[in-house]
Amino acid sequence: MLTCEICGEEIMLEEDMKTHLLLSHLENNMQCPLCSLSGVSYDELCFHISSAHPEKQHRAQDPAHLTSTSDCSAGTHAGVSESETPQTASKSSSLSRSAGDSCDTAGEAAPTGASSVTADSVQPKQDSTPESGGPTPGKTASITSTLTTRSPKTIQGSFRHCNEDDNGIKSDHSKAKQKRLSSPRKEKLFPCPMCELVYSNCSILQEHVELHLQEQHSGEKRFECPMCSVVCNDSFSLQEHVELHLDRRAAVNSAGSSCSDLELARQLQQEEEQRGRQEGARQEREEFKKLQRHFGLDGRGGYCRQVERTMEREVARGLMSPTEFHCKRAEMMESLALGVDDGRTRTQAGDKGWGCGYRNFQMLLSSLHRIDTYALILQDKAVPSIPQVQIMIEAAWKEGLDPQGASHFNQRLQGTRAWIGATEIFTLLISMGISARIIDFHQPTGPGGTHLCLFDWVKQYFCQSSRSSRLPPRLIHTSLPPLYLQHQGHSRSIVGLEQKKNGSLCLLLLDPGSSVFDTRTLSSKGTVSTAIRHIRKFPGSLKHKQYQLVAVQGVLSAEEKQISILNSRTLSAERIP
Repeated sequence: MLTCEICGEEIMLEEDMKTHLLLSHLENNMQCPLCSLSGVSYDELCFHISSAHPEKQHRAQDPAHLTSTSDCSAGTHAGVSESETPQTASKSSSLSRSAGDSCDTAGEAAPTGASSVTADSVQPKQDSTPESGGPTPGKTASITSTLTTRSPKTIQGSFRHCNEDDNGIKSDHSKAKQKRLSSPRKEKLFPCPMCELVYSNCSILQEHVELHLQEQHSGEKRFECPMCSVVCNDSFSLQEHVELHLDRRAAVNSAGSSCSDLELARQLQQEEEQRGRQEGARQEREEFKKLQRHFGLDGRGGYCRQVERTMEREVARGLMSPTEFHCKRAEMMESLALGVDDGRTRTQAGDKGWGCGYRNFQMLLSSLHRIDTYALILQDKAVPSIPQVQIMIEAAWKEGLDPQGASHFNQRLQGTRAWIGATEIFTLLISMGISARIIDFHQPTGPGGTHLCLFDWVKQYFCQSSRSSRLPPRLIHTSLPPLYLQHQGHSRSIVGLEQKKNGSLCLLLLDPGSSVFDTRTLSSKGTVSTAIRHIRKFPGSLKHKQYQLVAVQGVLSAEEKQISILNSRTLSAERIP
């Protein structure tokens, strides 16, 4: 059994070994293990290694350092052990000539560090018998390769000898090939001139540089996800976005399943929508808190606490002495305990900014005490203070009036600065047995956003007691109670109406937020026109989008009161127009 010392393959016959060496190790393309050179013969490769990599010559003795494309050793020739006969030497010489012929074809000899099988390397054993054509039993002959280290002069001599066989002419092709073999091949790299990236392909580098130029031309840097079409505002957001892609893919791969980019994009979109909903909910909560603070439902304290803070600020400014502060505080606590408003409080004290609805109800109730029709049922009821009005509204809710309004205030008004409007005034009147109605002027009906229908309705209200064929007198006194007027953010009381000679109308409005001086002029002994100048309101002065009126229209029986309570469960106003 013969063994190839290059690749280790075991071959039975000598002829097969020769064929194996020629086909597998001499004619195949070889590849340099130290650089990227390939596509050369075995002898060319040996010469390349000795000339281009001289510092690695000592490795040539190791068969594992030179490899061919067929994964065989390329740094040594084969040593073949076989039965020694005279024919063996002849066949070995023939093998050597084959190798030499290959060298002549390539135009160069075997380089330094290479090994070849020559006739001189065959050393037959003395125990062989020529007659048998094979070895004496128990004895073998070995054909070994001699690894010779030649000097550059010897290599040049070998080249000269090979070329002399070819009529002594050295071709230019051989010189170029020798130069190529003597220098290692290096891979060319293409660095980007605008960033730190390095490419091995010039086409890819060109595309990369074009991206740089596009970003500079656009004037803004786009951070587009390389895995989907999402564009981020900055590099940090892009990094987080891409990490979501990678985390998602890693989770899917660990579970042994796959997820498409479409599904991942859908999931990311759902996450964005969820964050948007959460942000919208947060903004809604903030707006709701602002509304609560605006309408006095944020728990900052009610009428009593605001009076105390107002007086504390006056003490701090030197406008009130500490003794006076304690005296007024004691009077306030006594008045609140009785639940009756004695008229000594003002808007600037405990209800500034939120008490207009309570004050207008006090004025309406005070006028009802002076009308015989209502005085009978109100004779035991004095004008209540603001905290007492809050208690009365809560009691009306407990009777079943206006459940929607009760839910809006969470069933509680005491100790708050909550605003009240037309529905709360209606609820108070019904709970006291007084019939009332709400009229809603929900849109302007005159030029310039005015409410002419409101003025006409008020005129008919005050003129209903003097309907006759005669001309109406210049001044009409009525026993009708004032009207409660509500609009966004404020309320006032309509105590009368004026009609000019040209037919234009103006309302007479009492505003609880008026100054003390303007209020006192109404009770002064001056002319009427001067006294009521500041309470005249023409159509151009009332340009809010919506107005509501609460009108008192009689006394309710017990049955009518129960019907009104049931009807208030779906409370609705009369809309005009």
